[in-house]
Amino acid sequence: MAEVRPARPEDQPILVEFNARLAEETEDKILDRDCLSRGVRDVLQDPSKGRYFVVEDEGQVVAGLMIVTEYSDWRNGYFWWIHSVYTAPEARGRGHYSRLHGHVRRAALAEGNVRGLRLYVEHNNDRAQEVYSRRGMSRTGYLVFEEEFQA
Repeated sequence: MAEVRPARPEDQPILVEFNARLAEETEDKILDRDCLSRGVRDVLQDPSKGRYFVVEDEGQVVAGLMIVTEYSDWRNGYFWWIHSVYTAPEARGRGHYSRLHGHVRRAALAEGNVRGLRLYVEHNNDRAQEVYSRRGMSRTGYLVFEEEFQA
């Protein structure tokens, strides 16, 4: 039976692999593995940076995501941003993201000061957008702008 759990330090290699695959599949980006590995390690060691959750099925991690927080002065509370969502290709279509999303949603509601969940998705990733919509999320009026610096 698949279950959601907080990621542990020994999950670092699979989370690095998932993030590398995610970047390549969605943005055609090849990430620097050393930098990525250090980044995942830092999140696993310091919850103030974020928190990973994974789905483990029959002893294998098959899906994961990361949560980072943003304080909203407008709402006097936090938004939890969902990042790094990935399900292994062989495990897709089995409800693993729904398990993760439900777990995160319940945890956010239990905090008492979380005002909502947010995520960003590639504009042409129709499948992901459909999945997020089915989980009760809706498109906002915001566009994301960025200026990226080298790591």
